[in-house]
Amino acid sequence: MEACGTAHHWGRELQRQGHRVVLLPPHAIRPYVPRNKTDRTDAKGIFEAYRNEEIHPVPVKSVTQQTLAALHRLRSRWMATRTSRINTVRGVLREFGIPVPLGSRRVVPMVRLALGDADSGLPDAIPPALDVACSEIGKLEFRIASVERQLETLSKEISAVPLLRSVPGIGLLTSTAMVAVVGDAVRFRSGRRLGSFIGLTPRESSTGLRRRLGAISKRGDAYLRMLLIHGASSVLCHAKKETTHDRLRTWALDREQRRGHNKAAVALANKLARMAWAVWTKGVPYQSQPVA
Repeated sequence: MEACGTAHHWGRELQRQGHRVVLLPPHAIRPYVPRNKTDRTDAKGIFEAYRNEEIHPVPVKSVTQQTLAALHRLRSRWMATRTSRINTVRGVLREFGIPVPLGSRRVVPMVRLALGDADSGLPDAIPPALDVACSEIGKLEFRIASVERQLETLSKEISAVPLLRSVPGIGLLTSTAMVAVVGDAVRFRSGRRLGSFIGLTPRESSTGLRRRLGAISKRGDAYLRMLLIHGASSVLCHAKKETTHDRLRTWALDREQRRGHNKAAVALANKLARMAWAVWTKGVPYQSQPVA
């Protein structure tokens, strides 16, 4: 079957009945359907793609994986809505000459302070609408915190999460998202293959004896890649404030001086993905190595 909507659910149901389920990525099947899309041509395209050994099947996700993915998806949508509300409130106050300092946590207290000030200069129709917007922001923050508590509870039942959280820059969100997306790291033969799966390896455009490596491929799950890059950026920022560094942080700071912060963060994210594969497959927590 194609690994599209509801495919993992039906894959689990068919596995319970004794069938061997093979899920194929839809983007790899589409080239085998050259003309009109019908059930007959779709079935033929799936069969032809299955015969191609270069197309790797998609593992059927467990209920735990899909639960973690659903919680992350809801949290991500609520975070985007919260950011939109905060930017709207900030823009409204700015139009009436009330500046709001940087930081999402300062917006709601600033709005409350402006609503309680009789000399703020806001028209009478604006304060009720701003009060509703602040209430929406508060409700969204409560939902986000509730989802994070649920992720924390579920992570205690997954043995791979403590191993992943031992790696610098990988916390609750990144570790649970990696379990939801990857499932089992054993299916990757090396950490580089895991980094390529996430889209953190260079895009290649080579010909003959000339090899060209460009920017990262950005293939795979964009949400997991974003979490890893944010975690790597956090490691870099904290390393600048520390006086002693291990081999990982020394390498990251040297890379930042040579190539800049953004490229160093992406390179460090790729290295963190490889370390996550190592601790995941070997079952040993990450151990910091001192500089020689």
